[in-house]
Amino acid sequence: MSEVTFELSGEYIELNQLLKLAGVCDSGGQGKQLVAEGRVKVDGQVELRKTNKIRVGQQVECAGTVIRVIAQAAG
Repeated sequence: MSEVTFELSGEYIELNQLLKLAGVCDSGGQGKQLVAEGRVKVDGQVELRKTNKIRVGQQVECAGTVIRVIAQAAG
């Protein structure tokens, strides 16, 4: 299983967009499909809300990849 660290610059990012930006899928639409199929976990639980707000400290798992969301470094 590979691991990706994603630096979040705002308060949150929608789940489908995180999947796209972290390189798990090619588009937000493809991200929505993965979520709809029940193939995405947030903090260890299957997540079915495509636009769930993901915040700093959360962990997303999909397609053999773990995405850890951290705060963007200052400066």
